[in-house]
Amino acid sequence: MNLTVTGTIGIDTVVTPNGEHRENILGGSGVYFAAAAGLYTPVGMVAAVGDDFPPEFAEQIAGLTGVDTTGLETRVGSKTFRWGGKYLDDMDHRETLFTELNILIEDPPPVPGAYVDCPVVFLANGHPGVQHGFASKFLKSRLVVADTMDLWIETARAELEVLLGDVQGLVLNYDEAEQFTGQRNSVTAGRKLLEYGPRFVVVKKGEHGAILVHRDGIAALPAYPAEIVVDPTGAGDSFAGGMMGSIAAEMARGGAAADDPAGFETVRRAMAHGTVVASFTIEQFSLGRLGSLSREELDARYHEYMHMLRLE
Repeated sequence: MNLTVTGTIGIDTVVTPNGEHRENILGGSGVYFAAAAGLYTPVGMVAAVGDDFPPEFAEQIAGLTGVDTTGLETRVGSKTFRWGGKYLDDMDHRETLFTELNILIEDPPPVPGAYVDCPVVFLANGHPGVQHGFASKFLKSRLVVADTMDLWIETARAELEVLLGDVQGLVLNYDEAEQFTGQRNSVTAGRKLLEYGPRFVVVKKGEHGAILVHRDGIAALPAYPAEIVVDPTGAGDSFAGGMMGSIAAEMARGGAAADDPAGFETVRRAMAHGTVVASFTIEQFSLGRLGSLSREELDARYHEYMHMLRLE
């Protein structure tokens, strides 16, 4: 396995500014990440759901390109994580309607033996103590990157600080970067986060792109100028999936990332892939677009995006 992710699998409710209301749709950080990463490289998924998880959702995950579900556990008597959110007019901000942690407060699922030698690990959004324990299972990992959210910054900051000392990279949005550091400027916030241990921090800024703050430099990439924005849920997770999937694929090919998977140029290149994948995710609810995305469509938009970035 080239890449392993742990994160949530959830049942979501989403309300958009135009009044569309979707209940009980497939979601979760691990789902969006894996769907994106699997377009680049084989990805193992470690997550747990309850016995209320719809069979059609399990089939949908199992049918995703490149995704191995050996690490997906269904627990009898447990309930699946549920989340509801309402997006505001700018679609970059949302109000959480409810969060039902359910199975997330139980013991985390075990890591399959086939995954433990994986060189690249992504800790999708979850309790930092659980993320840290998960990362410790991979004794041969060369790149471990974590995501986090406002809830953990508020309630589990000490554990999060410990985690940051043992990962090479951190991905979070600009509100979370400000919350953690007290700095509104994303570059300043990123620099302060580096003091906790990571080699790089990626600050996601929605329609304004993303900023890389690395020990070896700074880079900024714009978002792909999308015309269709239906549901931003999962855009950040699929951004991370495209980014990490492209790094893992480059390592497997023996490319530049094989020498230094957390290197400045490697991460900057990977962010372009993440940006393009995320631009597809927002076009439909849940995995409506990402789940049907072909590699040919992805490559075509990537080349279009790279052409847009050229100044000469």
